Amino acid sequence: MPIYDIDYETMPREGLEAIQLRRLQTTIERIYATVPFYKETYDKAGIKPSDIKRLDDLRRLPFTTKQDLRDNYPYRMFAVPMEQVIRIHASSGTTGKPTVVGYTKRDINTWADLMARSMAAAGATAGDIIHNAWGYGLFTGGLGAHYGAERLGASVIPVSGGNTKRQITIMQDFKPTILCGTPSYILHLAEVALEMGVDFKNLSFKSGIFGAEPWTEKMRHELETKLNLKAVDIYGLSEVMGPGVSVECVEEQKGLHIAEDHFIVEIVDPDTLEPVPPGDPGEIVFTTITKEAFPVIRYRTKDITSLNPVPCTCGRTHIRMNKPTGRTDDMLIIRGVNVFPSQIESVLMESRKVAPHYQLVVDRVGNLDTLTVKVEIDEASFSDDIKGLQAMEGKISHDIKEHLGVSAKVALVEPKTIERSQGKAVRVIDNRQF
Repeated sequence: MPIYDIDYETMPREGLEAIQLRRLQTTIERIYATVPFYKETYDKAGIKPSDIKRLDDLRRLPFTTKQDLRDNYPYRMFAVPMEQVIRIHASSGTTGKPTVVGYTKRDINTWADLMARSMAAAGATAGDIIHNAWGYGLFTGGLGAHYGAERLGASVIPVSGGNTKRQITIMQDFKPTILCGTPSYILHLAEVALEMGVDFKNLSFKSGIFGAEPWTEKMRHELETKLNLKAVDIYGLSEVMGPGVSVECVEEQKGLHIAEDHFIVEIVDPDTLEPVPPGDPGEIVFTTITKEAFPVIRYRTKDITSLNPVPCTCGRTHIRMNKPTGRTDDMLIIRGVNVFPSQIESVLMESRKVAPHYQLVVDRVGNLDTLTVKVEIDEASFSDDIKGLQAMEGKISHDIKEHLGVSAKVALVEPKTIERSQGKAVRVIDNRQF
């Protein structure tokens, strides 16, 4: 008998909404009593927990933003004492400070259940061997998939990212059947396998669970063709839980089923913050209704998508969200790592030998995203010392990797060669074709 509860995934709408309301009311009462930010915000808005009598009353509550999380860094958004927090993860922020999230033992169990549920939707069973190429660490991907695989009862290979040729050898020898990772890195694995004379058609994979960065139907076709498997999209973010917030089913691969017994979803106009008509695109907003350590209410994700209410042939009744088509902010996702221009700027400004004029150039070479940071050398430091300039480029590149966890080529350019703007500076040139 599977550990995930299929009854929640297939229950009638009326029963699901009754569960959502009960869990929402309990969550609002608890955070009002334990999180000063929410008490102050709701008091200012003139709202009490007892005012939440219907699901529609959720719209009366103010939104929560990433800036709110930064302002309460690191632990002031936690709803339980630290002695009850058994895990801490973090995601990138625009100021260099990460957004910090905590998990109680029950939260970890819930997350494991939802990841097991997600893997089951992607076609995994207790008899599968899961090759987990997501990174382990503060990033939620690796450990989220790991605990979900174990909860499902499957065998998991915690290979993480990197050591690409070794991964190909492991795939040949260990015969994993489910592949997890970022789609760009997985395509890179396919290229390296080809160089090694290994054809994925001779491996044992039946499906892959890919996420942590945007990918299109064109990339799905490429993944499925090159890897000889079913490519399934998964969505999540650290602030809401991590991966497993929503996932495609292997039966249709059309829209990601949201775990509505744990998350209430809204789609709003990012400018007016009013609900959009059903099926129209807008910013997706999540409210957590089962998290203990770090609940968030009406959290603005900045992701743009739409909902698909059409019943799915897989039998799940949870509403589906379509693949996000973009973001309302300037965040880049490079190989699964969130990168903001202001983070790069913070690293650059640590060097007094460069000017505060820079551009981020993103390309896709083969199947991997590359980031080049063009930055002007300070006029006082400009010289013909090629070796000295190369050493400076190497030092800045090292600092970016150390602080942000992403590899970047640094190109020092002559003073006043980066185009100036009378309005907002053009910080990002994204040449990728999604």
